[in-house]
Amino acid sequence: MTGPRRERLVQIGQVAEQTGLSLRTIRFYEENGLVIPTTRSEGGFRLYSDSDVARLEVIKRMKPLGFSLEEMQELLTLLAELDSGSGDRERLRDRLRMFHEAATARVTALQEQLAVAEGFADTLAGHLDAQR
Repeated sequence: MTGPRRERLVQIGQVAEQTGLSLRTIRFYEENGLVIPTTRSEGGFRLYSDSDVARLEVIKRMKPLGFSLEEMQELLTLLAELDSGSGDRERLRDRLRMFHEAATARVTALQEQLAVAEGFADTLAGHLDAQR
């Protein structure tokens, strides 16, 4: 028989390396309550669990889509409630559906912007080719 699984704890530098976020960014998200280190070492170093790192990964993926800090906090809370099985499941699923629709709309807008940017780059390439 095995005992309870002990969750791995890592320091902020390892979290930064793992997520690709800067130390400053991780601290900013901590200051704004989006992620709180699970504990601190005896020396006072922040220690993050796998679930803390997963929260940072969600935040990292929301950022380029222009979600506000408040929206990020709302989604993180919503996901935690869904994972725990607490709350009104149907209401939570409806809210999650709204986040999905917002994310999808923002992705579409970014794809349209990318198409315009690629067209511009192609135009410039055409000008370069014409100058040869």
